[in-house]
Amino acid sequence: MSESSSLLNRMLDKVEKVGNKLPDPAVMFFGLLIIVWVFSFLLSGIEFDAKHPLTGENVQVTNLLSGAEMADFLANMVNTFMGFAPLGVVLVAMLGVGVAERSGFINVAIKLMLNVTPKVLLTPVLILIAIVSHTAVDAGYVLVIPLGGVIYYAAGRHPLAGIAAAFAGVSGGFSANFVPSAIDPLLQGFTQSAAQILDPQIQLNPLNNYFFTAASSIIVVLVGWYLTDRVIEPRLSKTPIDGDQEDMPALDDVTPRDRKAFLLGVLTMVVGLGLLAWASLTENTPLADPVTGELASFSAPLMQMIVPLIFLLFILPGIVHGYVSGNFTNSQDVIGAMTKSMEGMAYYMVMAFFCALFIKAFGDSNLGILLSIKGATFLSSLQLSGGVTMVGIILLVAFINLFVGSASAKWALISPIFVPMLMQLGYSPDLTQAAYRVGDSTSNIITPLLPYFPLVVLYCQRYVKNTGIGSLVALMLPFTVSLLVIWSAFLVLYWIAGIPLGIQANYIYPAG
Repeated sequence: MSESSSLLNRMLDKVEKVGNKLPDPAVMFFGLLIIVWVFSFLLSGIEFDAKHPLTGENVQVTNLLSGAEMADFLANMVNTFMGFAPLGVVLVAMLGVGVAERSGFINVAIKLMLNVTPKVLLTPVLILIAIVSHTAVDAGYVLVIPLGGVIYYAAGRHPLAGIAAAFAGVSGGFSANFVPSAIDPLLQGFTQSAAQILDPQIQLNPLNNYFFTAASSIIVVLVGWYLTDRVIEPRLSKTPIDGDQEDMPALDDVTPRDRKAFLLGVLTMVVGLGLLAWASLTENTPLADPVTGELASFSAPLMQMIVPLIFLLFILPGIVHGYVSGNFTNSQDVIGAMTKSMEGMAYYMVMAFFCALFIKAFGDSNLGILLSIKGATFLSSLQLSGGVTMVGIILLVAFINLFVGSASAKWALISPIFVPMLMQLGYSPDLTQAAYRVGDSTSNIITPLLPYFPLVVLYCQRYVKNTGIGSLVALMLPFTVSLLVIWSAFLVLYWIAGIPLGIQANYIYPAG
């Protein structure tokens, strides 16, 4: 092992050791809730000069320890938990995925895939699939990441390396995709509103970053491929797999009966996808946005039903496969598979309760808004050149992302500051949005405050029982640092070369 590799391993070992001394995620979120309460009390009496970019009013920290706020917090505690968006996504999707897994459908699919995928291409194919999963919003967190561990284990490789590679693609490369997704028009809407502060006539295309994000998917795949095979997996060679053997993927050969069951299951899925495509492409389809007629709009029923579609497109093939293969003999077996999948989610539900309360309190306190606006104002006050400012935006967003996870919420706050400022310097809103997307993606995979982060820890514990927060942070830190440096450099070079960022995107904003 080279001296640099040894130094890197020692650094990551220290990160893992320190990180694993942190409390359990549920306890940590409860502790953060207390901290938010205390700071909201201490800062509530201070007048800040930070103006909210949407209202124009000074941001005021709300004292959450006041009688009225505490009464409201307790009165809405149940609704806060029930309204925690990731909870419904995970539980509903896992009901369908659990049936597909327990029936053997997913395991047979993985074995057949391994038969046709060269071992050397396993990592890039997995990361590419993880990137494409963004098209279905958060589906990658409940589908691709756990399958990364299953695929690697079935291939005789360390399952945590597969989980890390998939996590890097799903979350670290969140803004890298060659398939347009609902996040594109969402961010474009905020960018256009911010740009119209300076130029009321300007119009931006929802795919104004498409060429850049498509090219970025290649960067993420290459970086993830190298790190997984050359850094992460060698480091995991001394980490024993001590999970329960009954929960491990079966490594036996695919029998003719299993192959027949799988083909019928796939046929069921194809028929389902065909019906969905037919319903989506018919004239005046009810699946499109009733106002704009777009299928990719966040308000379109098609986008709103992604999770139920995942449920159906896995449970139906799973049931067919289970009965044909003999793994299911009656309806109780199907319900038992769903129950078994929910047993594994018990810990996540406990964590989600405290996470939901913390996120609600953090938002109500206005501390996140204050942090975002102060950081953006400070960066703009430095009056740096456009290129340096782009890198500064990336670093600032990556830092803020450790505390405020929502991509749209952060951009809604800071786009009215950065977009007009850089337009006055001669840089297009499309470029500023691209810089934001790079910064927003790269630090997702190292913040325990990401709602899905504890879920990924749970996936790891299936194979290595003592996996903690520090273990996962140390596993993902090389991805964050490498993507932050390489992706930022790629954006700057892309901009210098004058390559269009997307459809109808401006390279230089036309002054005047």
